[in-house]
Amino acid sequence: MNLAVDSPALDLGWTWRNRFADLGPAFFTPTSPTPLPEPHWVATHPGLARELGLPPDAWASKDLLEALSGNRTLAGSRPLASVYSGHQFGVWAGQLGDGRAILLGEVDTPAGPMELQLKGAGLTRYSRMGDGRAVLRSSIREFLCSEAMHALGIPTTRALCVTGSPQPVIRETVETAAVVTRVAPSFIRFGHFEHFAANGQTEQLRQLTDFVIDAFYPDCREGVGNPYARLLEAVSARTAEMVAQWQAVGFCHGVMNTDNMSILGLTIDYGPFQFMDAFNPAHICNHSDNGGRYAYHRQPNVAYWNLFCLGQALLPLMDDQQQALDALEPYKTLFPAALTRRMGAKLGLAEPQPGDAELVDGLMQLMAKDGVDFTIAFRRLCDAAGGERESARDLFLQREAFDAWFDRWQARLQAQTGFDPVETSAAMRRVNPRIVLRNHLGQIAIERAQQGDFSEVDRLLKALAAPFDERAGEDDLAAFPPDWAQQIEISCSS
Repeated sequence: MNLAVDSPALDLGWTWRNRFADLGPAFFTPTSPTPLPEPHWVATHPGLARELGLPPDAWASKDLLEALSGNRTLAGSRPLASVYSGHQFGVWAGQLGDGRAILLGEVDTPAGPMELQLKGAGLTRYSRMGDGRAVLRSSIREFLCSEAMHALGIPTTRALCVTGSPQPVIRETVETAAVVTRVAPSFIRFGHFEHFAANGQTEQLRQLTDFVIDAFYPDCREGVGNPYARLLEAVSARTAEMVAQWQAVGFCHGVMNTDNMSILGLTIDYGPFQFMDAFNPAHICNHSDNGGRYAYHRQPNVAYWNLFCLGQALLPLMDDQQQALDALEPYKTLFPAALTRRMGAKLGLAEPQPGDAELVDGLMQLMAKDGVDFTIAFRRLCDAAGGERESARDLFLQREAFDAWFDRWQARLQAQTGFDPVETSAAMRRVNPRIVLRNHLGQIAIERAQQGDFSEVDRLLKALAAPFDERAGEDDLAAFPPDWAQQIEISCSS
């Protein structure tokens, strides 16, 4: 093994702020990463590296490889594992925490303050029965999906790189270890607030909430009203918008536990996720979700349920329960409005009109009945804005029903002021991706990576960075999934 734990700290020229560590020992346990033997690069993101101020030749550095594998300290960092609690599958799970993620700290970058976290970096105080490691399979999926979501314009944590190792890790089978370097303005979750509320630690709850408001929601201090209720309302608004974006691209999160909900309205913790192939509102992407709690069509209500839990946690900081309920109420109108707006844009509807929700719903019902591919259907409709229906029509078994819907859609488009089919088609292509991270695409990249070939991971990353573009050599990535894709099962095991 080639470990560099005794090497001098690596100085990348970053200015570290470590504001979360400054909150004090009640919020975390200082934790050094466990060295990863014989690390190697699996995937790197040059674009994000530039955003973080790293030089173009950063990936040639063996020192950086060691540091982002947990084998060497980064000068200025203060590694820690944070404590939080949460509801998992609707049941209170008590204390949880960073069981395999270690926060290195917060750095000033050209993109603003960003936290860096190593996921899979070894045991922490909060690992419970786990081993603190992540496997290559899940690490590649998180790396690719983080950046796929970012390119789609959906708020998300980011992924700088993946490092791998021959170290064995036991899941359903023996796999190999990997570490993902995750990047976000903050990794604070709903569960952080639940933890202090459940333990009656009101001062720590207030300290954490004040920090979040001052760092990320300063507007909540302005004007009249309880600032903590205003924070809850602001988080609800961000969450509503994020979930509407999920629904509009057919994305299933799979594990919407309260400890997997970001206080910043970011998509976080990519475990058993999926971009749907054949549209099914009741689709369950998580093989471990026996009750279907996190099925696609339940995600909006689960998000509200999680926000309600956050509201309960913040109650000690409010004047009464009604303040929390009032802060949550806007979600009920914000989410459907955001979804209608986004689905309308997918259909080229420039300005919302009465009846748009019914038009969208009519299409979704037809797609569900015939199991029509979600991404391909909307992409083909981009070419149908001018009246050419055959390409989209071929996806449906109920041709007459589709024709009736298509005629209503065309009438709606043509009633728009200054309607131009060419411009409308172009606008639709800007919001209807050609390529998403389908399960089978990720699986192909993973299987090749497990054999030491990381080229497909790199190819997918480049394609997913421009999901709306028509580019040569990517037709296979935009094609219908093969039959074997239906047999892929993703669980919470890794």
